[in-house]
This record gives sequence, C-alpha cells and structure tokens, in this order.
Amino acid sequence: MTPGPRDLPSPRARAEIVVDLDAIRSNVHTLKAAVAPAALMVVVKADGYGHGMVEVARTARDAGAEWLGVAVLDEALALRAAGDTGRLLCWLGVPGEDYLPAIEADVDVTAYSVAEVDEISAAAAEAGRAARLQLKVDTGLGRGGAVEADWPGVVRAAAEAERAGHVRVTGVWSHFACSDEPEHPANDQQEAAFTQAVKVAEAAGLAPEVRHLANSAAALTRPSARLDLVRCGLAAYGLSPVPQQQSSADLGLVPAMTARAQVAVVKQVPAGSGVSYGHTYVTDRETTLAVVPVGYGEGILRSASSRAELLVGGRTRRVAGRVCMDQLVVDVGDDPVSVGDTAVLFGPGAGGEPTAEDWAQACGTISYEIVTRIGGRFARSHVGGVAG
Repeated sequence: MTPGPRDLPSPRARAEIVVDLDAIRSNVHTLKAAVAPAALMVVVKADGYGHGMVEVARTARDAGAEWLGVAVLDEALALRAAGDTGRLLCWLGVPGEDYLPAIEADVDVTAYSVAEVDEISAAAAEAGRAARLQLKVDTGLGRGGAVEADWPGVVRAAAEAERAGHVRVTGVWSHFACSDEPEHPANDQQEAAFTQAVKVAEAAGLAPEVRHLANSAAALTRPSARLDLVRCGLAAYGLSPVPQQQSSADLGLVPAMTARAQVAVVKQVPAGSGVSYGHTYVTDRETTLAVVPVGYGEGILRSASSRAELLVGGRTRRVAGRVCMDQLVVDVGDDPVSVGDTAVLFGPGAGGEPTAEDWAQACGTISYEIVTRIGGRFARSHVGGVAG
C-alpha cells in the first residue's frame, strides 16, 4: 500500500525544500514491482533531480535499486566518494575526458563513437584493469549515441578492445524520444531499431549483461521495452512521466519534494494598486498582499507570473503580477494571513497544495524542469529514509 505524504515539521528557514525519502523508498518499491523481472536503475543526475543526489542514491539502494545512473563523471565520482559501491552507469563525456578515476572506481562508462572507445581503452590500459563499457546507439532521439551507419564501427572497436582485455562490454542501450506519448509511432520504430542494433552487437561477439531502452514513461507503459533493465528518473521522485494519461496517484507514486517559504510581509492596499514590476496585476478592491521571499533567484520560473498558485492561509492563490528575483506576491483578500505563515509552492498535493505538475502546466513546461531548477537560496532538508 502506498503511504500518504508525511506531515512535515514547521519551517526552520526563510525558504526551504523538504524531501521525503520515505516517499522515494515507496516509489522505488512500486517501480520494482511494476517492471519485474527487469532490474531497476534509479537516475540521480542533476543532484537527484533537485532532491539531493547522495541522499536519494542511498535511499534507492536501500529500497532495492540494482543500478544508479548519472550523466557526468563528476556525479559518478561524488557517489563513490560518498560510499556507494553498487553498479553505476555514467553516459555523457567530451573529448579528452579523464576516464581513469571512473575506471578505478568501477563505474560503467558509455561510448557513442570509436574515438570514445579508444579513449576509454587507453585509460583502461593505464589503469591496468578492464573498463566496464556500455555502448549507446541512437535509435531516433537524435541526441547521444551512434547513428545506424556508425554503429557497426563502434561495435567492432569495442569487440577489439574487449579481446585485448581493455574493456568488458557490460551493456547496450538507447533512449526513447516519445515514450511520454505511448501511441506515438516513433516508439515502435525505435524499439525495432534497438532490436536490430543488439543483433549487430551480438554478431560481433559481444555479450552484454544488460540491454536497456526504457525510461520512466516506457517502463510504466510499454512492457515490451523493459528488457533487462529500465532507467527511472522522474517516476522515482513520485512525478508522473505521462501526466496527460495518468497522474502520480494513478501510478501509485508519491511526490517527494515540498517547496515552501515563510510569508515575509503582509500589507493592506487600496483598490487600483499596481503589484510588482510593470503593474501587470492591479487590485480590483481593497485587499491584503502577502510577500513570499522567493523568486527567479531560487529557480522560480518567471513564467509563473500571474499563472502559478501557492497554498497560503489554507487556500490556493495565484501569483499576483510578475515574479521578481527574490520575491513574489499573492493577493490574499480579506483572509487572516500573517507574517511567518507558511506559503507552500508545491508538494504532494494531498494537503490541498499545488503539485509540481500543476506548476508545470501553469508555466507551460514539464515537471522535470520545475523540480530540477528550484534551489538557489532555498535550504534543503530530508526527512525519513536513510539520509545519513
């Protein structure tokens, strides 16, 4: 049974992000049950999607995640420095990348090209041990990975490096472009292209431990794409990767992040008062304004101006006028709101507060951007789980 959101302690800071690690634990359990017998990778790049990379990684491991995933080598090495010893994949490098520390730390690294295979092989020779190497093929996203014409060459280079003892090819993988639209024809096309790419790798003598294609959306909506391993980022944090079809609650997921701040200023103003820069909001009556001390300096999207809502004084209220660098304003009418009261920007939603998905819809973006951008001068704390 999926637990409800935790009753959070009162704010201890001017503005804070509180991450419920028990929610992440529950989400990992839910995802593991949904994708079994495939293994689960929890993606913790970008500081755990804004939730705290090390804390999320510890919780995900404790909840049974067999793999962790990060984008860049610095993230992988930070996890190793924090004590993580499990399977860990890194996938984004640039020419001249120093692969030696990652090889020595047993990080699985990714190659998209013959040049990357050669760089990783050279680093492995220097380390005196085989690198754990995964190969990524571009099946239609048009981003990282070898295109179809280059794929046989990459596979041959990896097979030669494996025969020389410089690498052990542990995986072949790709990434969907449209899995958040389950009926999009590109999904079938990419899955077919990936199947063919794996055949090319096997024909060259490679026997990867894991084949993986599915991200959160595909893991939950496309069973045929689960293969040996799925990579779940957004869903592990309790946010729906297919919000137009299913909510977090529909999927049995609990959003883990709550963003909130103390009301800094409360003032009464007459009708006809302009609010914030440009006076894009003008009061239509005598009313009370509450100033919340967060803004785009904390990663609040300026497109939230006069669109997104907060929970203040027991009611949801729209941002009044433009979001500023350090603050935003809400019109609270005649309701008794005081300095020091809590304004909740978003959270799990069970207490009447908006969710990150609500903010995404209001701002014309996706929930990924809402949770990864927020930060700046917010203090971040963790409750539950295995934070330490």
